[in-house]
Formats: sequence, C-alpha cells, structure tokens
Amino acid sequence: MTHFATSRVLEEMIIDFRRKGLVVPQSVLDDLKSARVLMKVEAADEKGRGETSPKIDEFFGSVEAYLVTEAQGKFAPEKVDEWLRRLEAAGCDMCMGEEKGELRFVPGVPREQKWIRVEPLASLPVEKLKSFAGECGLSVRVEEDGHLLVFGGAEGIKEFVKKMTAQAAL
Repeated sequence: MTHFATSRVLEEMIIDFRRKGLVVPQSVLDDLKSARVLMKVEAADEKGRGETSPKIDEFFGSVEAYLVTEAQGKFAPEKVDEWLRRLEAAGCDMCMGEEKGELRFVPGVPREQKWIRVEPLASLPVEKLKSFAGECGLSVRVEEDGHLLVFGGAEGIKEFVKKMTAQAAL
C-alpha cells in the first residue's frame, strides 16, 4: 500500500508541474511507469520474496529527487514542503507491516543503511553469522527474540546474504 500512496503523490506532483507549464523529462516519467509495473509484479509474487521492492524504491527515489530539486526553484517553498510532508506520510505507511503489525523500520539504524533480520539455524549459528557480518563490514545487534539484526551498506548486505546462502547450501 505504501508504494501505491507514494506513486499517487509523485503523480500529483507531475500534474502540478504540467499545470504550471513545466516539462517533465521522459526518463522521469519512464521511471514512474517502471515502478508501477514492478508494483504489479510485486502484488502477483505469491512467495512474497520482496525482490522488487528495493527496485521500486529506487525508481521512486529517482523521480522524487528530480521533482523536488526542480520544484525548489519553480514553486513556493510552502508547496515543496507540503509535497515532502505528503511523501513522508506515504512512506510512513511502510513503518508498520500490513499483515503482522510488526515494525518495518528499525529504531537505531540510520536511514541510509539497509538492514536484514536473520534467524540463526543449526548450520548458521549466531557466531558464524556475526563473523560473516564482520567480514562484510556490517554491524550486528542481537534482538530479544533471538534474531540478529544485521545492518550497513547495501553492497555489504548483498555480500552477507551470498555468504549465508553459500554456507546454508553446504
């Protein structure tokens, strides 16, 4: 639902640009279209792997960056602030998981960092997971329920997942 709300806000921003006679580049429109197509793919993903969500966020980020940057010079500051508040509110829906009511943001993890929750297994004990995280330059926090919260740069998270997958396959 969050992606839908963000999409609507970005669409309304583009409409306001056009009302003012400003041209929005085709690449920006294509990014918004691509995000919407991926939203449909994500909705059809029965296994819920969540592989498309980061790409959708990337497309939205690109569209938002262009629109906000251009709007700052061409619209009243109050209008830009209103859009930013609406985008933040649309993104805040992500704070709560829709099915379980669990937190989807993690307090204490900087916004620019990515994170993953990992459940230790017999083949992947806590110490092994901590070791992988350290090798990838990531931080680790043990949560109350026994899961590990691993956070840091996007590339580090990818490397961590690859290492976990390789170890679990053995």
